[in-house]
Amino acid sequence: MKRKILVVDDEPDICKALSFVLNREGYNVVTANSGEQALEKLKENDFDVVLTDLKMGKTDGMGVLERVRETAPDTSVVMMTAFASVESAIEAMKKGAADYIVKPFHNEEIKLTIRRILEQKRLITENIALKQQISQRLTYKDVVAGSASMLKIFETLEKVIPTKSNILILGESGTGKGLIAEVIHGNSPRRDKPFISINCSAIPEGLLESELFGYKKGAFTGAVSDKIGLIPLAHQGTFFLDEIGDMPGSLQAKLLKVLETGEVTPLGETKPRVVDVRIIAATNADIEERIEDGKFRKDLYWRLNVIEIKVPPLRDRKDDIELLCRHFIGKFAEEHKKNINGIDNHALAALLDYSWPGNVRELSNVIERAVVLAEGARLTLNELPDKLKKDEHEQATSVLKVHLGEYERDLILKTYTAHNKNKDETARALGVDLATLYRKLKKFGIEAE
Repeated sequence: MKRKILVVDDEPDICKALSFVLNREGYNVVTANSGEQALEKLKENDFDVVLTDLKMGKTDGMGVLERVRETAPDTSVVMMTAFASVESAIEAMKKGAADYIVKPFHNEEIKLTIRRILEQKRLITENIALKQQISQRLTYKDVVAGSASMLKIFETLEKVIPTKSNILILGESGTGKGLIAEVIHGNSPRRDKPFISINCSAIPEGLLESELFGYKKGAFTGAVSDKIGLIPLAHQGTFFLDEIGDMPGSLQAKLLKVLETGEVTPLGETKPRVVDVRIIAATNADIEERIEDGKFRKDLYWRLNVIEIKVPPLRDRKDDIELLCRHFIGKFAEEHKKNINGIDNHALAALLDYSWPGNVRELSNVIERAVVLAEGARLTLNELPDKLKKDEHEQATSVLKVHLGEYERDLILKTYTAHNKNKDETARALGVDLATLYRKLKKFGIEAE
């Protein structure tokens, strides 16, 4: 399918010349001789690229850019400007333009610019689609990932999910440990059986024992009827113990016995009940430090830690932020019945620069807040909390880093592919040493064969 380009200039001869050049390149070209005409064309058609003059009549290039960003955020805008207006063109790039070209220009420059922008769009689209395809093999609820560290976790999960092995998930609060536990259960042979979870730090010690193991009527004051414990309720299913590091020592011994014997003895009973349950435990505590301090049983740790999953904090997997952001935008836009289809570069740069101490849970809250407050079709800096905002200079720098990172990755990928994935030739072509190339390939998730 031909790529569609809108050329906007108040000089008809320039429109005709550009139309001729770009048609010969195989593009479907539509022209407009004013900003007002361009806005009408934008209502009628979808375009891959808008090539617009900056200085025009009532509706100038900035006006065209603004409308494109509002109504067609996936359309790239290239500004054409005289040398004296270069500063305005740079300002346009800060507001979302993909590039600018200074008049008078050569036809080859136009062709190369359009070709580069379309190739970059294609690579980004393919990269996002590939990451989503890999992560969605096991995606369940809000677990969305494309970073190398998370994809490695997904590869491990694919191997262990069909087994009965107990799993220990380690990671900071808000990284999604509970969701990963649900992924494991929801894709396992036990998925049609119960998934029961409990937060060990949220229930007092006196109640936790009866909640876990159950009790017989009359076992203690207030036990007016039999109660089935949560572990027996999870029979043939999965039992998720969140914040296991906070479990009282007296209960650790009883849980260890369940793991060793496969039996549960409710309070007040002498006859144990056989249970078939897979245990998934999670903690944000340094469990080995707790063992050294005598606060956690080493034998229980080894029973739980058959398979260990370490979930990295969001600040260490920033490749996931954009994927998660778009996922949450879709989720909350539907939930709150808002017509929102994306996020602008300034807001995305702010999200990428933030350290996310609350991890994915905090990002989810920030995006929901932004969706609720948003008035346009795309999230902007205005909807983000003040703690994410920087001054104008810092923000412009952040946006530039986003663009440069995308450009660097695309350049390396194209060069690597063009040289048949030969690392020596690729390094020479890029003018870098092999060690630098290896680091870049790893950073951008480009497989070095």
